[in-house]
Amino acid sequence: MNRRLALLAPVALLFTAACQPQPQVVVVQQRPAAAACDTSFRVSNASSRTVAQLYFSHSNLSGWGNDQLGASVLPPGRFVNYRAANTGNYDFRVVWADGRTAELRRVNVCVANEIRVTDGGLRAL
Repeated sequence: MNRRLALLAPVALLFTAACQPQPQVVVVQQRPAAAACDTSFRVSNASSRTVAQLYFSHSNLSGWGNDQLGASVLPPGRFVNYRAANTGNYDFRVVWADGRTAELRRVNVCVANEIRVTDGGLRAL
């Protein structure tokens, strides 16, 4: 009789396992990773005058730093491309060849991809 019980034990285990609740498989859909901030931007001269100097720096810093054009100038109708070192807000300043200046503050370089120099000042696009 012990032999019969030994043969029936695996069958009993199968029936017992079938009655037990089975673990549910849950599929978690991951959110797509947030797009990295693209800090590249263009400075375009849509004004009627030549830009002699261009400055930009992170808004948290004091001072303008170095002229980004260096020995070059930015004539009307031309543009130059840059990539900011950090994300966040930047301040921009241009000095035209005639000495006039214009400034634009707190431009988020993750959102704006162009700083347009116009006769009326600077615009972030």
